[in-house]
Amino acid sequence: MLDAIATREDTAPSDRPRRDGAGEALPLPHLYARVARHVTPAEWPLHAREVAAIERLKRERNAVILGHNYQAPEIFNTVADIVGDSLALAREAVKVEADVIVMAGVHFMAETAKLLNPSKTVLMPDMAAGCSLADSITGADIRLMRQRYPGVPVVTYVNTSAEVKAESDYCCTSGNAAKVVRHVAREWGVDRILMLPDEYLARNVQKQVPEIELIAWKGHCEVHERFTPQDISDLRENHPGVVVLAHPECPPEVVAAADYAGSTADMADYVGREKPGRVVLITECSMADNVAVHHPDIEFVRPCNLCPHMRRITLPGIRRALETMEGAVEIDPALAERARAAVERMIAIR
Repeated sequence: MLDAIATREDTAPSDRPRRDGAGEALPLPHLYARVARHVTPAEWPLHAREVAAIERLKRERNAVILGHNYQAPEIFNTVADIVGDSLALAREAVKVEADVIVMAGVHFMAETAKLLNPSKTVLMPDMAAGCSLADSITGADIRLMRQRYPGVPVVTYVNTSAEVKAESDYCCTSGNAAKVVRHVAREWGVDRILMLPDEYLARNVQKQVPEIELIAWKGHCEVHERFTPQDISDLRENHPGVVVLAHPECPPEVVAAADYAGSTADMADYVGREKPGRVVLITECSMADNVAVHHPDIEFVRPCNLCPHMRRITLPGIRRALETMEGAVEIDPALAERARAAVERMIAIR
C-alpha cells in the first residue's frame, strides 16, 4: 500500500538480474523491477546511468529528493527519497535533516519546502515547472478580495505562490480542506470563508460543510478541469465493474459521478484498503503508474491526462541541479515570514 507519505527503501538486488532482449544484464535490477511496466529494457540503461549519478550526488551534497505523486515513474520509484501528496511533502519537509532539498514537483511545492526550511538550499530542477492553478491568482487579487469581504478569513490552497500564501490566514490541501475550513470557522467564529483559488475544490468542499459559506475564485487545474461526466460514463461502459476515484480539483459533476473522491493520498489509501479488481484514478495519469507498482494484482484503467509542468522534471534535470547547485529557490525574508505562518497554521491542525 502506498501511504500518504513514504520513505523509499531499496530492496536487495536479485541473485538473477533482469536481462534485456540481447541477453545483457540490466543495471540496478532491483530498481528496474519497479518501473518495468513503463520503461523498456532498451531505455533503462540510460535511466540507470542518471539514477546512479544522482545517488552519488545525493551522498556528496547531503541531499534528499521530495517526489510528488504525479512524478514520472522513473523518478518516483527510483531517486525520490520521500514521496506523497502536497500535504505529506509539506509536513515531511519540516523533518528533513539534509542540507539540500531537491523538489521533484512544481515551483509552488519548492517554495513551500523553502518556507519550512529557510536555512536549507532548496533546488528546482526546472524553474519553468509551474502550475496553471497557482498562476490564476496573485497577492494583489487577495488584497482586493479582502476589501470586498472585510473581516472574512482567507483559506488558500497550497497550490499557490509564496506571495499569495503571505496574504492568507491559513493554507489547505485537497486532503485537509474541509478540516481546515471547519477549524477556521470555529476559531474565528464566522460562517463565511474565502477559499481560493480553486473553484472546483471550493464547490466540492462546500458540500461537506453546508453550514459555512465558501466564497470561491475562478482558478482551475488544467489537468482536472478537462474531465467530464461523459468521460466517467464512457469508462463505465468500456470497462465494466470499474471503480472510479476522482480528485476534488475535478468539476463537481465529475466528482458526483465517481464512486469516491479524495486527494492523491486518499485515493492511494482507498486502493490499498478496498482492493478493487479494476479501478480508474481521475487525476494526472502518472499517479496510477506509481500506485500500480504496489498493487500488481489490480487492473488500473488509465485515462491519460498528463501535467505538462510535472513532465518538465526529468532525471537529467535532477542530476544537473545537484551537479551545479543551480535553481535555488529564494524568497524575500519578510514575505516568507508571513507565508510561513499560513502554512504552519495548516500543519498544526490535526
